Amino acid sequence: MKFKIYQTKEPKSKEPIFALGWCNNEEIYSCNDDHQLYRWTTVNREFIQVAKLPDDFSPTDLHWLQPKGTAVGSSGGASSKGSDTLLICSADGRFIILNKSARVERNVAAHNATIVSGRWSPDGAGLLTAGEDGTIKIWSRSGMLRSTIVQNEGQIRCARWAPTAAAIAYCQGPFVAVKPLAANSKLTKWRAHDGLVMCIAWSNNTDLIASGGEDCRYKIWDVNGANIYTSVSDDYAITSLDFSPDGELLAAGGFNMLKLCHYSGWAHSINRFNQETVGSLFNIVWSSDGTQITAGTSTGILLFGHIIERELRNRNLKALTSGRKTITLNDIITRTHDTLDFADRIIKWELGYGHLVVATAHQVHIFNENYFNTPIIIDGRADIKIIILGKKNFLLVDNSSIWIYTYTGRLHLNPRFPASQSQIPHLSIRCISLGLDTLAIRDYSDQTVIHVFDLLPGATRQEEPYTIQNKSPLVELAVCRFGNPDDQYLVFIDVNRDLFITCVRNGPEYTIHKIGTQVCTVMWSSDTNVLVGLHDSCYSVWYCPGEACTDPTLIALTSFTFDTTEFGKNITLENFEGANVTLRSSGAIFTISVKMYCVILHKLFADNAWERALKLCRLVQNQVLWATLAAMASKRNQLEISKEAFSAALQVDKVSYLSYIKDLAPTSPEQMAENSIMNGRIQEAEIILLHNKKIHEAILFCLRMHRWSRALDIAQKNDTDLKLVLKERKNYLLALGREEHDPNFLSLQ
Repeated sequence: MKFKIYQTKEPKSKEPIFALGWCNNEEIYSCNDDHQLYRWTTVNREFIQVAKLPDDFSPTDLHWLQPKGTAVGSSGGASSKGSDTLLICSADGRFIILNKSARVERNVAAHNATIVSGRWSPDGAGLLTAGEDGTIKIWSRSGMLRSTIVQNEGQIRCARWAPTAAAIAYCQGPFVAVKPLAANSKLTKWRAHDGLVMCIAWSNNTDLIASGGEDCRYKIWDVNGANIYTSVSDDYAITSLDFSPDGELLAAGGFNMLKLCHYSGWAHSINRFNQETVGSLFNIVWSSDGTQITAGTSTGILLFGHIIERELRNRNLKALTSGRKTITLNDIITRTHDTLDFADRIIKWELGYGHLVVATAHQVHIFNENYFNTPIIIDGRADIKIIILGKKNFLLVDNSSIWIYTYTGRLHLNPRFPASQSQIPHLSIRCISLGLDTLAIRDYSDQTVIHVFDLLPGATRQEEPYTIQNKSPLVELAVCRFGNPDDQYLVFIDVNRDLFITCVRNGPEYTIHKIGTQVCTVMWSSDTNVLVGLHDSCYSVWYCPGEACTDPTLIALTSFTFDTTEFGKNITLENFEGANVTLRSSGAIFTISVKMYCVILHKLFADNAWERALKLCRLVQNQVLWATLAAMASKRNQLEISKEAFSAALQVDKVSYLSYIKDLAPTSPEQMAENSIMNGRIQEAEIILLHNKKIHEAILFCLRMHRWSRALDIAQKNDTDLKLVLKERKNYLLALGREEHDPNFLSLQ
């Protein structure tokens, strides 16, 4: 992956270009000390003069306001419809607000010195200005002062909003600081570079902060100041940084140098302008679609760039963007070569499940791997920012809605949930997941809530999704992509990096189980319900997390953790197909394998081939395989197979309990209830007993589970076994040496 760079042949001015910004994906506005406002087009890289600024107004920064309903990126780019309000800051401490017709709406004297940064907030409700007088101020959209966030701390070089507009990051000397806007919140400040910090950027989706300094390095930080990545020293200072709107890429500029980097810091490519001096790059800005950049230089040259050679791999197919409108497709098995040309610029594209889905500026093309010459085209879909492929459907997210299509081009669902219209611009790839028959979306306003849609035809949850409520805010979620409709699982990671799992077919009463800690990211296999997750210096594989989650012992038996120090740092998950997991570290691709026999076992489960699964385990004689078989068979009431598997896995207590279950009358309520207990479905066991009028057994069950209040409630409602409940409660408290505190039991004493 690299930039294809174009530049203006002759600078329109010898003055440096500090103020620069995208109005839409095709138009760029710039101004400098010649007091002219110019509009450039990316098609032919020509410019026209739009307005004349006052002679005493020397621009230092420029930023377009986001139109309502557009994606919010760190670059502040707008949609193809274009922005309509422009903020320009000056060296004398003023800022002006212009409308699309270049008429000045506000002219505000904001600072006593040069304004170095002026930025509209991501929600468009206000703006910030940061000056060399050491102050940062927040203003309303109409230009009225709201508050002064930072004051009298020394000269500020750069300031940026947090993606949620809840904090501001700024650099001051060799320090970077994060100031939350909430009342009584503490300032986080750390020494970032050996010299002056020249520029900072805040990623929209990964919540990472990048800084560049006079020490010729750029660094990546988390919001608490922990260092994630430090680059090697370049020849000159890093003068400009910007994250792409989706947070996946970082552009870094210096003297005669432009780098395209991964968000974790390592570089995809480096462009050096050694043939002709272009000077230091100032104010690198990404377009809102994340495929183009522009940068002003110290010599008055404007640079234009777009990404080429972006590569995707899926099984035997490799796709590569060889140009702005061209994709080259290679089949490594048949050694065939295809070139796909498009009428418009390619925005987003994904490869998987035998299909290639390409979103251009105005259309979506669906290619089948068996006949690439006849794509299905969906017209009218513009500004696509997320594409997720599934086994049956694929998902598109634009600036206003979510769309789920079949691979035949038919619209399957347009999911909506409360306040979804305002939350679409904030969706990221980590907050939405498409499974086999399920769609899960994390709520942006309340990040502890997940909305779950059922994609099966005629399902009620297509229009009225269920919600899953967690105790802590969530940062990532993933729905499994394989299995039967009744075996669909959702995993999610909270802010404490704990990993949880739940079955999405449980209806509104979801039971959440914790299966991992210190997890950074997870991914389901495309072919099985095997889960892989990354930690700081290792990765874990869960071979049957959905079936084993109810029993911590089974989770321990069916999961393994492996060291990744040999791969290096900053590892990311790229793909998980079959038994192969693809990792990437500092640009290098590594492929690791999970246990192939477990993958085969999952496919046998899907076909209900229990005897073949048992023969496979007897042949291999692996404890992980036996434990996986035991968890699967136990959930599906295969008592004989489950007993043998637990015995081979040396789980004596479970073998004994299964023997007790087998001695009960077959298909009796007692046996079904005990089997539900075996699989951790406590509520289901109680419902089975009560539904079959087994009141005494239900009370005994609640007493076994120490569900005292529920046992008392059942006894009082049915006027039976009340003395038994009180007696067992008294013995329980006597054994613990405690006094009664439950008011329901105290009233009966």
